[in-house]
Amino acid sequence: MNVRTRTRTAAAGFATLALLGLAACSSDSGTEDPASEQSTTQESPAESEGAEEGSEDMDENMEMDPAANLVGAGCDAYAEEVPEGAGSITGMSTDPVAVAASNNPMLTTLTSAVSGELNPDVDLVDTLNGDEFTVFAPVDDAFAAVDEKTLDTLSTDADLLTTVLTYHVVPGQILPEDIAGEHETVQGDTVEVTGSGDEMKVNDANIVCGGVMTQNATVYLVDSVLMPPM
Repeated sequence: MNVRTRTRTAAAGFATLALLGLAACSSDSGTEDPASEQSTTQESPAESEGAEEGSEDMDENMEMDPAANLVGAGCDAYAEEVPEGAGSITGMSTDPVAVAASNNPMLTTLTSAVSGELNPDVDLVDTLNGDEFTVFAPVDDAFAAVDEKTLDTLSTDADLLTTVLTYHVVPGQILPEDIAGEHETVQGDTVEVTGSGDEMKVNDANIVCGGVMTQNATVYLVDSVLMPPM
C-alpha cells in the first residue's frame, strides 16, 4: 500500500469514529425519557392529600362564624343595636381587641379608660393588642352605675385605674365552653365565672354577651365594673 492509499484509509477511519462520537453525544444530551421525567415531577398521593387537607382547613377557618360560640341573654339585643359595621359581632372579629372595642358603641367608656382619655397616664392599647387575652368588658351602663367620686379618683390615680382595668383581663383566649371556674387575671387576683348559657356571671356581674371574638381576644361584655380585692 502506498502513502496516499494509507492516508485515505486513515482519514476514513477518523471520520467514522467522529460520526460514532457525535451519535453517542446526541443520545446522552437529548430529551429525557418521558416516563423518567414524569416520575420526578408527579406529586405523591400523600403530598396531594396533605395539600387538600390544608386547603380545607384554611377554608374552614375563613368561613368560621364569629357568632358561633356566643352566650348571654343580651346577645340578641347587642346584635339589634349594632347589626353591622366595625362594632358588630362580625366586625369586631376582624380587629385586635382594643381597636374592636373602640368601634363598639356599647364600650365607649371602657375605650376611654384603656386609651389614655380618662387618665393620660394609663394607656393599655398596645398591651391589649399585643397578645392573646380574655377580656371582661363593662358596657357603658356598667360605668354609669359607678359613683362619680370613684370615677374622679380613677381619672387621677393611674395605679388604681391600672389595677381595676387589668383585673378585667385574663391571659389567653378562653371560649365559653371552658370559661366556668376561677381564672387568674393580669392584675394578679382571680375572678370566678359561674352559671352557663344565658345565666353566666363573673363574680357578681352578669355576662351580657360572651364569646365575642376579636383577632387576638375573646370578649365577655358584662353589666358591672369588676372591683379587685382592696
